[in-house]
Amino acid sequence: MLANYFPILVFICIAIAIPVALIMAGYILAKRKPSPAKLSSYECGYDAFEDARMRFDVRYYLVAILFILFDLETAFLFPWAVSLHTIGWFGFISMMVFLAFLTIGFIYEWRKGALEWK
Repeated sequence: MLANYFPILVFICIAIAIPVALIMAGYILAKRKPSPAKLSSYECGYDAFEDARMRFDVRYYLVAILFILFDLETAFLFPWAVSLHTIGWFGFISMMVFLAFLTIGFIYEWRKGALEWK
C-alpha cells in the first residue's frame, strides 16, 4: 500500500530540492558589493523626506478598489466567453445584466469625480 504513495514522496522531494538548490546557487554565485546606499532601509537609496506613517488620500484606496472590481469583471468574462455556446441566451442575457450594473456603477463614480486625481 505504501508503494502507491512513492510517486507523491518523490514529487515532494523534488519540489523541496529544486528551490533549495536554486537558493544555494544564488548564494554561492552572487557577487556581493555592499554599499551604504544598498544597506540603507530605503530601496531607492534616497533618504526619507516624510514620515513613513503619513496618511494616504482616500482616493488612492478607491482607485485600488476599482481596479480590483474591474479585474474581477475580467475574471468572470473569460469563463463566460468560453462556455457561451453551452449556456445559450440565458447566459448571454445574465452577463449583459451584470455588465450593465458594472457600467452604471462606473458612470456613477466617473460623474462623482472619484477617478479625478488632484
